[in-house]
Amino acid sequence: MENIRNFSIIAHIDHGKSTLADRLLELTGTVEKRKMKEQVLDQMELERERGITIKMQPVRMLWHPQSQISKLKTQNYQLNLIDTPGHIDFSYEVSRALKAVEGAVLLVDAAQGVQAQTIANVEIAKEAGLVIIPVLNKIDLASARIEETEEEIRRLLGYGANLKILRVSAKTGEGVGELLEEIIRVVPPPKREFPDKPRALIFDFEYSNHQGVIIFVRVVDGQIKKGDKLALSQTGEKFTVGEVGVFSPNRVPSSVLNAGEIGYIVTNIKEPSVATVGDSVVSAENPLPPLAGYLQPKPVVWASVYPESQDKFDDLRQALDRLRLSDSSLAYEEESSGSLGRGFRCGFLGMLHLEIVTERLRREFGLDIVIASPTITYKVQFIDGGEKEIYSPVHFPDDHLIKKIFEPWVDMRIIAPPDMFGSIMQILHEHEAEIGETEQFGGGKNGQAPESGNRVILNVKMPLRELMRNFFDELKSVTAGYASLNYKIAEMREALPGSITRLDVLVAEDVVPAFSRIVSSAKIQREADDLAEKLKKILPRALFSIKIQVRGLGRILASRALPALKKNVTGHLYGGDRSRKMKLWQKQKKGKKRLKEMGKVNIPHDVFVRMIQSN
Repeated sequence: MENIRNFSIIAHIDHGKSTLADRLLELTGTVEKRKMKEQVLDQMELERERGITIKMQPVRMLWHPQSQISKLKTQNYQLNLIDTPGHIDFSYEVSRALKAVEGAVLLVDAAQGVQAQTIANVEIAKEAGLVIIPVLNKIDLASARIEETEEEIRRLLGYGANLKILRVSAKTGEGVGELLEEIIRVVPPPKREFPDKPRALIFDFEYSNHQGVIIFVRVVDGQIKKGDKLALSQTGEKFTVGEVGVFSPNRVPSSVLNAGEIGYIVTNIKEPSVATVGDSVVSAENPLPPLAGYLQPKPVVWASVYPESQDKFDDLRQALDRLRLSDSSLAYEEESSGSLGRGFRCGFLGMLHLEIVTERLRREFGLDIVIASPTITYKVQFIDGGEKEIYSPVHFPDDHLIKKIFEPWVDMRIIAPPDMFGSIMQILHEHEAEIGETEQFGGGKNGQAPESGNRVILNVKMPLRELMRNFFDELKSVTAGYASLNYKIAEMREALPGSITRLDVLVAEDVVPAFSRIVSSAKIQREADDLAEKLKKILPRALFSIKIQVRGLGRILASRALPALKKNVTGHLYGGDRSRKMKLWQKQKKGKKRLKEMGKVNIPHDVFVRMIQSN
């Protein structure tokens, strides 16, 4: 155990975590040079396409220090790395990863400096009691602000000028060897309490049709090997270990997993819902007390998901069960809608999380799904004295039935250059934000006073529904990408009377529940016009004209007409009297009128997806 080091890389999005992981794998020889590619640990197709990490990924590296001046023991060290995501929607993945390690490499982009998610990750690492190694990345860039960024890191971590900050370039490999030696020096080896009894913490899952549930564990006590009889603490489910192994970076079977190591266990359990993240694996015959697990994340965004065909309902249920194994922050329960049939109310940690999950359902499970407009949870008190939590716009009551509405707010931290605060204040006002204190952030060279060109932290409170309404994109747009934000859910607040209402979309005079949404009354006219215009642009035309209407506050607020497809019914005629063409035109006119009265508009699946993406 003295030669084991467990650590994670934490950073703001796009600060170079996956690239640094690539260099570590390359330097330690874990992946052969001929097999090296960018984002080795990002194994999901979506991760490689978008250039972001979605899932934390563990990997074991064996390394022998090569430095002549190194005072380390001349033997192999086992380095267990868990690469983590940087986007705010996947911060729960970060918190789980940090529970399985003793140290964290804090990576900061030398050009961008400390960002909002950097601060949030440091807070999580400090709460977990981890040793933090600050590292400055991208020092090879011409725009690198090395000394200024180092001063920001010192202020963030609360240490003085003696704090050692490593400088690396994950792209070129400069300084990566020194980082490996620093990890071995600074990160403590794991400890165990019971050497003879097995106990491990589950931090992730995978499902195999042949091997059942495969649990990813950090072994805390004892050892685990093939044939051991183990049990899951929470459910009491017993199983015989079919295989154990490590990640290198793919799964590689081994003879045993010892205390302090990170690896996987094949359980052969075929029921996905039995296992949960944060549960403990213990001996079936003589179990130890369970380890402290993880707090269950609270979904922020809710959306109803329905199969395009009701015949695929069971397939959708199975797909969500499987996804829940690899994404424990996904929540869902069955529901039904009159027009869309049976489906699931799904909870997500943000809009990107929603988009990723729905895309995985389509790609990995081949499902065509219909997604209702995303919303949040409101608490409604009715005039008759009743109270109900509303999670779907379809169930939001009419205005005359409501006494009070309570909605969730968020505490937000925005970091941006001071000269951009005018534009930021404008969009904060549009999104009903309450602006709190500002703090000067960053410093001058060698601990001098901060320069005017440095950045400022702005503390803000905002309704969650407004944060969802494209706030992040607008912030990036008005600040040319220089601002960053981090948020956490705060308290439920009472909304002003009449300030929130429901918008319904009617296509051919039929309400489409998936397009309904809950909006601010102050912006209802603009929302209605935008909604009608967007739907008109993406809804395919039919053989008859289609009326698109948006209804709210008891009246039609916006209306658009989608013209019918035109067919030249007289194209085959030539010569003769005009009356021949007139007869065909009249016949066509009557047919279109009959279609309009009796025809049903079939809205394709991609229209629902594009309506979500465009809002």
